Amino acid sequence: MQDISFRKLRKTLPGLKQSIPLKKYTSFKIGGPALLFFEARTKKDLIKAVGVAKELAIPFFILGGGNNVLFPDAGFPGLIIKINFSQIEYRGNSCYSEAGALLGRLANLFLKHGTLGLEWAAGIPGSVGGAVRGNAGAFGGAISDLIETVEFLELREDNFLIREEEREMLNFSYRDSIFKKNKHWVILSLLLRREQGDKKEINRKMKDLLKLRKTSQPLQYPSAGSVFKNPLDNSAKQLINNAGLAGARVGGAKISEKHPNFIINVDRAKSKDVVDLIQLAKEKVKKESGIELEEELEIVS
Repeated sequence: MQDISFRKLRKTLPGLKQSIPLKKYTSFKIGGPALLFFEARTKKDLIKAVGVAKELAIPFFILGGGNNVLFPDAGFPGLIIKINFSQIEYRGNSCYSEAGALLGRLANLFLKHGTLGLEWAAGIPGSVGGAVRGNAGAFGGAISDLIETVEFLELREDNFLIREEEREMLNFSYRDSIFKKNKHWVILSLLLRREQGDKKEINRKMKDLLKLRKTSQPLQYPSAGSVFKNPLDNSAKQLINNAGLAGARVGGAKISEKHPNFIINVDRAKSKDVVDLIQLAKEKVKKESGIELEEELEIVS
C-alpha cells in the first residue's frame, strides 16, 4: 500500500472508516476488523472506491447484504466496499432494482402490486445483488426465473466497463451464475419480469412459506442460511443428519439439530469454528455416502 494518509483518502472517499468490525455487517456475526470500510451509496461511489483500491494496490472486497459470507477472525487487510444503492421501481412490464436493495423489500413490493414470482423469498435476508450472484431460491423458485437483464461493472486491469446482458448470457444454474466464476464482475442493477397474479393468493402463499421457514430453520441464532448446496437428487440437510452430525459443535459454532445444513453461532463463534465444522461435515458425509458436499457459503480468506 502506498504511503498515503487516511485524512487524504477521506477527501477522495467521504465517509471512509477504519478498523470496522465486519461481524456487524454479516448475518453470522463473525469477522474481525476491516482495515478500511466504505459505504457506496451510488454506482459512481462504487467505481471511485474500486479505483482507489487499485491505485493503492490494496485488496478489496465488495459486500452486499452479508448473509452468505464468512470473514476471518483477523479481519480484512484492505478495503471493504459495502453496496448501499437500493432504488426499486416499476418500469412498464418490468421491475428495476439496484443491487443493494433488500430481497425482502423487493418481495414485499411484488406482493403489494400482486406480482408473481417472489413468494419463495418471504423471510429470506440479503441483498438483491447477492441473490442474483448466487441465484438464490427456495421451494422450487429462483430469482433467475424472473431476470430479464443484469447491469454489471466489469473491472479490467486498467479501466472499468459497465455492461448489460440478458438472462440467457449469464449461465444461471442451481445456486450459481456467471458472476460467481467472474470475480471482477460486480452486479449493479437488474430488470425483473412482471407477471400479474392474485394478490390474496400471493399473500397466502408467502405467509405459508414464512411459517414453514420459522418452524424448520433455527432463525433465532446468527447463521448464513444453508451452508452447502443440495447435491443432485440428494438433500445436504439429510446427508449431514445421516452422518450423525446434527448437534455437533466446535467452539461457539454448532450444526443445528433443527436444520443440519445450518451452522449456527450459539456462543461468540470464531470463523475457525465454522470452517472446522464445514470440514468435518464434508469428511463425514463423503465417508458415509461417497458424496462431495459443495459450499454455498463464501469463505473470505
